[in-house]
Amino acid sequence: MLYFKTAGESHGKCLIAILEGFPAGVYIDEAVINKEMKRRQGGLGRGGRMQIEEDRVEILSGIRKNITLGSPICLMIKNSDYKIDELPAVTRPRPGHADLAGVMKYNQKDARTILERASARETAARVAAGAVAKILLSLFGIGVFGYVKGIGDINSDKFIRDMGIAEQIREKSPIYCIDCDIEGKIIEKIKQTAEKGDSLGGIIEVIAYGLPVGLGSHTQWDIRLDARLAYALMSVQAIKGIELGLGCNAANKLGSEIHDEIFYEKPKQGMSVTGGFKRQTNNAGGIEGGISNGEPIVARAYMKPIPTLKKPLRSVDLLTKEPIVATYERSDVCAVPAASVVCEAMVALEIARAFLEKFGEDSIDEVKRNYEGYLLSICV
Repeated sequence: MLYFKTAGESHGKCLIAILEGFPAGVYIDEAVINKEMKRRQGGLGRGGRMQIEEDRVEILSGIRKNITLGSPICLMIKNSDYKIDELPAVTRPRPGHADLAGVMKYNQKDARTILERASARETAARVAAGAVAKILLSLFGIGVFGYVKGIGDINSDKFIRDMGIAEQIREKSPIYCIDCDIEGKIIEKIKQTAEKGDSLGGIIEVIAYGLPVGLGSHTQWDIRLDARLAYALMSVQAIKGIELGLGCNAANKLGSEIHDEIFYEKPKQGMSVTGGFKRQTNNAGGIEGGISNGEPIVARAYMKPIPTLKKPLRSVDLLTKEPIVATYERSDVCAVPAASVVCEAMVALEIARAFLEKFGEDSIDEVKRNYEGYLLSICV
């Protein structure tokens, strides 16, 4: 089973990602991983930390001459801003952060011991692992695309018709948005919010396309693909809600309005990820009964405004119990663009895990044989 873990603190020596269960024989280009690392550091609204760090991955194990060995892959990202032992204690917990709950759970007096690991700096390791997963998926024509659908109360209703064009637009956008009609309004809102010492959340959409029917399963609660994706996305710092496909709006519709009717067209080249079955709509978001149905998987993540504010909210000192204002740590005004890269990585990792469960994981040649044989079997 493909699995990953991360280690490291925000101001520690480094961050580590360890990937296990990755097949042997896959060519890994470090430049591809570092491109994803740079994307995570970008986006309007980021704080001063991004001017200090220049995240680059160093491969410590599991890869020889750029080819995976089948053994655990260890990726390291060094922290330029390494000073964890010099930082002062934090006794003024921030509302909305792990500070207070963490110190109580772990019997601490200093929230520094909690916030260093709870920090979203940890997501740099996730993005590195996700980039490796995306390299694997690309060998099978599977892509994962994340972008900012909205920030604050300014949201896009634009429908993506061409993924290539959407990616070109996103790469030019300072907020990783694909809707030019709302981009200027969002940029202005971020600037105004920064002047007020406040923060902004938003909506992220991630689309996985080119997947075959049959990933995930209906047979147990914890292997349903939609549940697994929701779990993966909810694990990202500050994400408070997840939708797939039509999402919550499905509750307000009739069944005849939302279920995607089924059609059939014999595959022209003998193989198809859907077996020739087609939909004209995708309200299900590419998953039915916990199983991918061959249509693009569409997931949305709702991110709260980050809790570190230049104009802090009221709190209570951990030691004196006196009322004070919360701690201010150098932070972002809006981290939604960066979070879109993290959400993309988490979807890629979960899709790759389901893919390898279905088609094997020892070597890439075995995976390819099994995949091609499966496509032939469903196209009869």
